[in-house]
Amino acid sequence: MKHMTLNVEAFDDWLRTRFVELNNELESLYWLQTDRANVQGIGEATKAALVDEGRMLISALLDEGNTDEGFDAAFDLLGNVGLYMAACRRHEITEPSRETHSPLVEASALAMHIGASIGVTPRFATAHLTTHNMARGGKYKRFTDLHDERLFVDYNTKGILGYKRAADALLKILPLGISHPISAELLRVARQALQDVMDSNTTLFHELDTDRFFYCVRPYYKPYRVGSQVYRGANAGDFAGINVIDMLLGLCYANEPSYSQMLVDKFLYMMPEDQAILRDCMRRTSLMDYFLRATGSHKESWYQENLRLFLEVCELHGQTAIQHHDQLVQKYICEPSVDIQQQHLAKVTASGPPLHVLIGSLEKLRDRRAAVKRSDIRTAWQDIARLKATLD
Repeated sequence: MKHMTLNVEAFDDWLRTRFVELNNELESLYWLQTDRANVQGIGEATKAALVDEGRMLISALLDEGNTDEGFDAAFDLLGNVGLYMAACRRHEITEPSRETHSPLVEASALAMHIGASIGVTPRFATAHLTTHNMARGGKYKRFTDLHDERLFVDYNTKGILGYKRAADALLKILPLGISHPISAELLRVARQALQDVMDSNTTLFHELDTDRFFYCVRPYYKPYRVGSQVYRGANAGDFAGINVIDMLLGLCYANEPSYSQMLVDKFLYMMPEDQAILRDCMRRTSLMDYFLRATGSHKESWYQENLRLFLEVCELHGQTAIQHHDQLVQKYICEPSVDIQQQHLAKVTASGPPLHVLIGSLEKLRDRRAAVKRSDIRTAWQDIARLKATLD
């Protein structure tokens, strides 16, 4: 990776230091209020400093133009601009419903330039805070120094890496075939990786403070405007791995309209290599289908061993989905939303739609992944039952 230019370095240093201090200061002011969701008329001098200092550094980068430092450098810089724009959105310096264009003109111009040139959405994405977040001296980039933000990012990163390990193992089965002796080993790797995801989620559920997350962490993930366009907030599911698992296990279907719509909506929020993996996976035959075609071999030892492991992986993937929805979404989004004042309710979700619409779609996704018997959506419950019946 090439060296940063001086202007890129100055902006990166500001984001890792002064930017965090300004956000900390504002969070401590909001936290003292009776209505912690209110940010209006609070810390105006601090907000002005955030906007002006960031704008000055970004203007220098815009004047510098595209220095062609390679994908890694461009993606990192896009993340830095995005973190600045997300913080301005969090503090309601910008607010999409009252604007037709982002008032952050220089930041928008730079974000659109970079996003278009590297083939990703022109805002910060999950990868910027998780899998592609370079640490310096043991500290990676964050919005604040709050313990709960660090906890949230740490365990999101662990969960994402667990899903990626599982997806990678399942992809490696395709050229080997389900009867290959090494496929059993790869299924064990996937099983352990999904168990790691469950363990990570459990720690998050027990240690992350609900109010701190709801009022001080979640608001940085809201939709914001870049130029004239509103882009939804970064989502922990914006990577290929989880959908690779969905489709290779045969629990979700690339040709099912609402699921494929979700994939289309995700593409530009993912790293380009993830986009390529997902496109490739969408045209593959699932391991479920391979096992269904092989039921005539049910007396073979390879079939019994590999199918048993395959079904355990399916079961665990469903359990992680149930755990995420019934614990994390319920505890950190639904329950605190009950107490929030009406004027703030429309701004609760990071993904755009109203809360009840979001929860409904998440429930359907949970039930697909868990192969729950439902009459209104297609799930794999019959296929799972058919395979289970062939086990000794």
